[in-house]
Amino acid sequence: MEAFLKEAKNSSRILATISGREKNRILKEMAQALRENSSILIAQNKKDMEEGEKNKLSSALMDRLLLDESRIDAMAVAIEEIAALKDPVGRVLDGWITEDGLNMQKVSIPIGVIGIIYESRPNVTSDTAALCFKSSNVCVLKGGKEAQNSNEGIAKILQDVLEANDLPRALISLIPDASREGVDKLIKMDKYVDLIIPRGGAGLIKHVTENATVAVVKHDKGQCHTYIDKDAKLDNAIAIALNAKVQRPGVCNAMETLLVDAAIAKEALPQLKTAFDEAHTELKGDSRTQDIIEVSHATDEDYDTEYLANILNIKVVDGVEGAIEHIVRFGSGHSEAIITENITTAELFLNAIDAAAVYVNASTRFTDGGAFGFGAEVGISTNKLHARGPMGIEGLTTYKFKIYGSGQVRK
Repeated sequence: MEAFLKEAKNSSRILATISGREKNRILKEMAQALRENSSILIAQNKKDMEEGEKNKLSSALMDRLLLDESRIDAMAVAIEEIAALKDPVGRVLDGWITEDGLNMQKVSIPIGVIGIIYESRPNVTSDTAALCFKSSNVCVLKGGKEAQNSNEGIAKILQDVLEANDLPRALISLIPDASREGVDKLIKMDKYVDLIIPRGGAGLIKHVTENATVAVVKHDKGQCHTYIDKDAKLDNAIAIALNAKVQRPGVCNAMETLLVDAAIAKEALPQLKTAFDEAHTELKGDSRTQDIIEVSHATDEDYDTEYLANILNIKVVDGVEGAIEHIVRFGSGHSEAIITENITTAELFLNAIDAAAVYVNASTRFTDGGAFGFGAEVGISTNKLHARGPMGIEGLTTYKFKIYGSGQVRK
């Protein structure tokens, strides 16, 4: 592992010599290579899907694992969108002249070597590799074992493009030891690795944050809520809530709990139940919800669970204050939404909720690098420092000060 990471660290210096134009040209070649090798990737993915069926992976995990022509094309499009973004490296973020006549420039630079640990979704391999390359970072990837064949196929295609351009394959690589022990080594190699980004289940996040000596930006669970206020347009609210849950239940920005203002619960809940029944959503609710519609009982454990499946908790709350109180207790700092036509209530919710993304009259499903205009993302950070929310190329840079003098000495 040390020799592998040392090679990754050494290769990071080469990236500093590549112009933004060259990086963009190579990224476009990577996108085209994915399209041209789609049949190979689908064959590799088939092995993972068959293994997933044998291991009885959930339908949500199987959906995240699947690669087909359209998803491979979407991966290629994401890389092309990243290529079209402004180069985040070398930008002068600020500048001033000190009293001593020093010309100070605060300049964006890459972080260096970034280790990314993730599960299930093979597209993360291409997205994160492209984002790191665009921002002049070396990426060391550790995907889930359930997607091993798919990840190896994607990485090889991208590495072949690097090699064809006389660049080291180590700029984009999968760690050689993907075991738990291998991960434990990776997260302690602060001599060679500058940042770890874990994205996955609560167990993985907890283990990495508690054991890493490398700096960590965590992609924690998506315990997302939507609150329907008494001043909401009900048809609008039902459409948004339905989208937030069922459009793609197995992703971190899908809603897990729906909060309904007690003032409209008797009118709203029957209509919501009809809509979710048609979408085959399993519903759970508190006693106040059960007094109005027939659902199974939701416990505190349910309200604290990221289902990543077509299961929804419902709770009747006493106005926006009740909604805020519930979210403060159970939210994970990911994405929260309020549906209301009352501007004062909306602003109260926006200011009171501490989350990476807070919405008014829109689905939490928009918390995504592509939807935010970043091209793609390495994860959705629930950290408060350095990067928060969808983490695109801007989040993969830091800065240094360049100081130009003319013979000044400190007195």
